[in-house]
Amino acid sequence: MSHPSPGPAASPAVRTITRTLGAGAVAGGAALAWSTLVEVRWFALRRVDLPVLPAGHRPLKVLHLSDLHLTPRQHRKQDWLRGLADLEPDLVVNTGDNLAHQDSVPVLLDALGDLLHVPGVFVFGSNDYFAPTLRNPVKYLMPDDGSRNTNTPALPWQELRAAFLDHGWRNLTNRRDCLTVGGTTIAFAGVDDPHLEYDDLSAVAGPADRAADLRMGVTHAPYLRVLDQFAGDGYETVLAGHTHGGQLCLPGKGALVTNCDLDTARVKGLHRHPADAPVGAPGSSWLHVSAGLGTSPYAPVRFCCRPEATLIRLVEGPIS
Repeated sequence: MSHPSPGPAASPAVRTITRTLGAGAVAGGAALAWSTLVEVRWFALRRVDLPVLPAGHRPLKVLHLSDLHLTPRQHRKQDWLRGLADLEPDLVVNTGDNLAHQDSVPVLLDALGDLLHVPGVFVFGSNDYFAPTLRNPVKYLMPDDGSRNTNTPALPWQELRAAFLDHGWRNLTNRRDCLTVGGTTIAFAGVDDPHLEYDDLSAVAGPADRAADLRMGVTHAPYLRVLDQFAGDGYETVLAGHTHGGQLCLPGKGALVTNCDLDTARVKGLHRHPADAPVGAPGSSWLHVSAGLGTSPYAPVRFCCRPEATLIRLVEGPIS
């Protein structure tokens, strides 16, 4: 009985390509598992000192929260968020995108817990106003094309706003306000979400209150037009979110996109604005961008970009 002859052996080049593809598939699978099962839930507390207080003022602890994108089933995130009250901040600054579900408001309020009894200020982002939707995941790695998600069902942002106000937090939606915390008077200016072009810069334009001890701008998305005006009007520091720190970053390179017109070098953390401005330069400020605690529920992935909240310690330093 005859048997078929064996086929030709694979060439060394083919074997090398096969091994490379196999190793790449394994590495890709491991990276996907890490980013979707581990890192996206590996919450981090960052700490940073910000030298902006006049001489003689005691340090203040500011908890910067952003981009929670909370859903009722995210119990680990809720528990971690609840524990932040143990930090005993003097002030909470919430830069928006709190919600990701129609039933998230009571869950969010429960998770914030005792933080709601701390003085606070807030602005909203697009995912406080509109429910998230399924998108092509490739779009997260592409430059902003100008399209906006405003055709999905409205989220209960009025309910969230009322709850924040009932707890004494100040609404900075296209508004200026002033708050004394720990003996330091802070003048605030805030805008509605620039990503949706809801910001009304004319409503908060003009020189910042020089009678205050410190001046702070607050925005969800760190668009340059907003940062430029706040810095030019004399706000020593600006707090923002929105970028998710790039969300999907490359080791050694960092973020590929910011989802706005801010450069990727300042996608998260503490920087100067303009980027090359020395401390104390007229028309410049400190910029802190939070990488945020969440993601869209339709893209629950982070890579080389842990979800975070930041405890900013305001200390004595030169006032720009």
